Amino acid sequence: MTATLRHTLLSFRDLLVTFGPFIVLTIALLAVAYWVLDPTPPKKVVLATGTEQGAYAEFGKRYAQILKSYGITVELRETQGAAENLRLLRDPKSGVDIAFVQGGAGERSRRQANAVATDDDDEVGEVSLGSLFYEPIWLFYRTDSAQRLLHTPTLTSLSQLQGWRVNIGAKGSGAPNLFRKLMEANKVDLAALTPVRKAQTPATVDLINGDVDAVVFASAPEALIVQMLLQTPGIALYDFAQADAYARQFPFLSPVILPRGVVDLAGDVPPRDVRLLAPTATLVARADTHPALLQLFVQAAQQVHGNAGWFQHKGDFPKAGGTEQPLAKEAQRFYTTGTPLLQRYLPFWLANLIDRMWPVLVTIVAALIPLSRMLPPLYQFRIRRRIFRWYAQLRDVENAMGKEPADQLLARLGAIEARVEDVSVPLSYADELYSLRSHIQMVENRLRAATTGASA
Repeated sequence: MTATLRHTLLSFRDLLVTFGPFIVLTIALLAVAYWVLDPTPPKKVVLATGTEQGAYAEFGKRYAQILKSYGITVELRETQGAAENLRLLRDPKSGVDIAFVQGGAGERSRRQANAVATDDDDEVGEVSLGSLFYEPIWLFYRTDSAQRLLHTPTLTSLSQLQGWRVNIGAKGSGAPNLFRKLMEANKVDLAALTPVRKAQTPATVDLINGDVDAVVFASAPEALIVQMLLQTPGIALYDFAQADAYARQFPFLSPVILPRGVVDLAGDVPPRDVRLLAPTATLVARADTHPALLQLFVQAAQQVHGNAGWFQHKGDFPKAGGTEQPLAKEAQRFYTTGTPLLQRYLPFWLANLIDRMWPVLVTIVAALIPLSRMLPPLYQFRIRRRIFRWYAQLRDVENAMGKEPADQLLARLGAIEARVEDVSVPLSYADELYSLRSHIQMVENRLRAATTGASA
């Protein structure tokens, strides 16, 4: 091994011994902070949607495609609708993390869940990611049924549904609860009609075949079944003439207009403006869902629901208001400041890591700065100790002059000098090493001078 390499290795060893514990402590603190904060989101999330051909299912596919670009797999859980989605969210064993929920559709489920929560310690709350879109109540009916039962092809009041066969939606969907509220507001008991509880697809088949007189959906217009029924001959859409009055009585409902010709301009479908009632659909997540996932979903909501539609202008959705659950902090941040600054310039995983870790990093740095100031003096002391330890032996030799035989003292000096030649220090401390050697030589000269004088 060359002298240069040996000196380099020794210097590196000194640095490692001095700064090593500090580096280990820093890494340990960062590891603990990473473990506690868990900044990296899971690679899989379960989204409860709705029936196969419903709007929730269509939107769920778009969310899955967007999050796939971030390396996250979205498992779409098919359900009967909003009520079942809420139930799955409140069940820790269901595995559902996020779900589409309809405004006002889950009040009964909420009361039931609250009753269970007193006995279930695993119950966690829900947070909203904001309002996404209007989800009108579509009441489609057969014009021949209206003619047969009312002697007119047009249904003008919900109270006229008495004696009708009406599919009010499958158990677990949001439509039954909404329809029940509307019928109660009209002082009509559901027992006065013949309710059917089937999912959207078989209900639509029954309506077209004449097995039922009307069907009730609560869905966004993106649902394929809704678009098909709007253009099916012999099927009419109920016009909520009292939409404003309903909205005053039920805060979760909004009056909306289906504009004339919006379905098919060339065919003039619908042939006139239709007044509808619409709860607002929201994305609801379990409160313990990873914050980074919530952040991604609310950003995806901007892409999926931010454009103009049948019932909204561009930019109307998503929005923070109109939710029954408390708004998640990540959603509130997005609606206030938009996409986080770092995510505009950095990959998501890096921006998220910095965003989640920087408060802790600042705290760790603030705590380690005082400790780091001790390291240079400690390093200096370690290097200089190699030199100063020989001064103690040199002083012993000097103090023993005249008390011990000169030849023994010279031998001790020679041994000290030989050992000092093997001492290696960084170049910045070389002057102190050469100073030590000159002092050894000075003591040796004094010792030889005293020996020569005594001989004379």
